[in-house]
Amino acid sequence: MAKTYDVVVIGGGPAGYVAAIRCAQLGLEVACVEKWINFKGEPALGGTCLNVGCIPSKTLLETSEHYHQAKEGFGNHGISVDKVAIDVSKMQARKDEIIGQLTGGIAQLFKANKVTWLQGSGKLLADHQVEVTKHDGSVETVEADNIILACGSLPIDIAAAPKDDKLIVDSTGGLNFTEVPKRLGVIGAGVIGLELGSVWKRLGSEVTILEAVEDFLAAADQQIAKDALRQFKKQGLDIRLGARVTRTEKSATEVTVHFQDKDGEHQIVVDKLLVCVGRRPNTDGVAGPEADLVLNERGFIHVDDSCETNIPGVWAIGDCVRGPMLAHKGSEEGVFVAEMIAGKHGHMNYDSIPWVIYTDPEIAWVGKTEQQLKQEGVPYKVGTFPFAANGRAKAMDGAAGLVKIIGHAETDRLLGAHICGPMASELVQELVLAMEFSASVEDIMLTIHGHPTLAEAIHEAALSVHGRAIHKVN
Repeated sequence: MAKTYDVVVIGGGPAGYVAAIRCAQLGLEVACVEKWINFKGEPALGGTCLNVGCIPSKTLLETSEHYHQAKEGFGNHGISVDKVAIDVSKMQARKDEIIGQLTGGIAQLFKANKVTWLQGSGKLLADHQVEVTKHDGSVETVEADNIILACGSLPIDIAAAPKDDKLIVDSTGGLNFTEVPKRLGVIGAGVIGLELGSVWKRLGSEVTILEAVEDFLAAADQQIAKDALRQFKKQGLDIRLGARVTRTEKSATEVTVHFQDKDGEHQIVVDKLLVCVGRRPNTDGVAGPEADLVLNERGFIHVDDSCETNIPGVWAIGDCVRGPMLAHKGSEEGVFVAEMIAGKHGHMNYDSIPWVIYTDPEIAWVGKTEQQLKQEGVPYKVGTFPFAANGRAKAMDGAAGLVKIIGHAETDRLLGAHICGPMASELVQELVLAMEFSASVEDIMLTIHGHPTLAEAIHEAALSVHGRAIHKVN
């Protein structure tokens, strides 16, 4: 007879493991199915984010920024450093150690919360049953009153640049180079392409990024995107927009990349080619045909506003459903669904999800962009403030970029906030909180901000919306 749980979660990434822990906290008996095998060949929790995504990429970004500062930036402060070198193997070992600590921490949280970890692949069957195929090939079936699908996403492959895991790699390969490539090609100028391109550029690669669309960071506010593009080009990132890759040719040691733009056919030769053109839902095989689970034409699981699928008691969260593919969005959906299952009132506000790109300068935003508001016909006012006029930013050598605040022209409600600059990932959280509490721009104006801080740029941008900025000409 199949083992019965209150909840079975398929997937142990940021959506799934958070959902499992919260369900357990609410007194439910929970099992979580996760198949990940880590770099040591051992089962691991945490999914893409902790193993080959958010955490390792930020670790490499941090190391590469220290290296770049020692090589290029310390001189501005009167600090002389000779013979700066990077030990890539030590950098990678540190990254792997951090991954191990954090994924091991989730396993400990499962034990503390009495969540059962079923190691293997999960498949939804009919009648609220889940088939678990273990790593040794054995199969068991479990059942639950509620099932949460949190199967995540995978990198998109393209026919023009077939991956070989040696010369042509996806984001996972781009995190694991054992030496700095002399010439690195990147297909895709999105979050992953910019972050990994930045890592290897700082460490010495000549980086060329090919982006098929004409607009840089089309999802971001275009004033912020254009400012960021200017900064990246000053750093030496060769970003080519409207460049569509048509084919690749490989030798034993390099890749020739053919692409088209408005000026015709071109080619570049690189030592490594990183393909990061987006991600797709990892829903192949998540459900047997007898389950009758509805997916859309792009492979996303269909859910309603409560994250419930077409099958009562079967829920789906994270990258495999609509909405942005962001770890924190998936985690909050996990908590939301757990609360719903336990009969409580879950909360999920899709209008106040922050976006962050961990380049230098960082880019972060929440709410609507100016182009969205124009398209929707919403009356708005804009205020901006440059970090070049912020004392703390100047002291940090971080004076590039700006803060942009958008408020409703009639009600003054905060509609959007966009930052390109130092610590944007942290600064944006003030504005996320403001939006969550339906704050007005005036609320930010009337809030005292410490001096000297980077956050003063937010205060000044809010003042600027009403023509009241103190430290710039209105």
